[in-house]
Amino acid sequence: MSTLGGVDLTSPTDGLGVLAFRGTDAARFLQGQLSADVEKLDTAASTLAGLHNPQGRAIALLALLRAGPEEVFAVLPRELLAPVEQRLRKYILRARVRIEDLSGTLRVVGTATAPAPPALRVRWGNRWLLLTPATAGMAETLSRAEWERADIADGLPQVYAATSEAFVAQMLNLDLLGAIAFDKGCYTGQEVVARAHYRGRVKRRLQRWHAAEGAAPAPGDQVRSVDGRSLTVVRAAPGAEGGWDLLAVGPFAAVGAPEDTAGTEAGPLVTGPLPLPYSLPE
Repeated sequence: MSTLGGVDLTSPTDGLGVLAFRGTDAARFLQGQLSADVEKLDTAASTLAGLHNPQGRAIALLALLRAGPEEVFAVLPRELLAPVEQRLRKYILRARVRIEDLSGTLRVVGTATAPAPPALRVRWGNRWLLLTPATAGMAETLSRAEWERADIADGLPQVYAATSEAFVAQMLNLDLLGAIAFDKGCYTGQEVVARAHYRGRVKRRLQRWHAAEGAAPAPGDQVRSVDGRSLTVVRAAPGAEGGWDLLAVGPFAAVGAPEDTAGTEAGPLVTGPLPLPYSLPE
């Protein structure tokens, strides 16, 4: 078991990488690109934020850490590091900000107990992501499946290459996870996200489900609930007692009886929705 200051660590988060935004305009630049209020983040504070296209669909989810007045770290899946960096570079213009991929020098590990400052720590549900030197040794105390299963139980979405630009912000419950500031200035996709919040009812939401059998569901796959809903998988992990736990986006309400979809190609059956640690709007 590996510890840091008495805090147990785990390393099933190797699929995550780190981008650094440095310069006097780092926070202001991100303020105009992401859904969270980056400028209001205190040093050592963290938040989840969405990067959206003009249609309000999530390109990526970034777990942000305000490391200092002129430094912000963003944790996101490694497979999205390059496209996110390339997209954001287009908007730098005259802003005094530099973007750097730190995945070769910083490693993302997980902990259930908050390390004390000055550790570089990012809040992740009721757990923490810790940024440590890539050369530091790390023994796994949890398997990756266990960490992913905890993410699903916490109702924490993720966006991967297969689902980038597939979901509007509220479909991923970003408004319920503190990832959207509705009182901040404009950012890409803000108009669509705000309209869904103030004027419309979001009819499709992320919920938790379980598949008792079949192959591992992958992000973007279609599954169907036993009460007739067509669902799009956001993330999945092996269940503790077999099968698969998953988060998937679909309608709030049932749309038909099980036999209505029994002969379709809508994908394998899942049961649920199962409870989340936060409440969905009625």
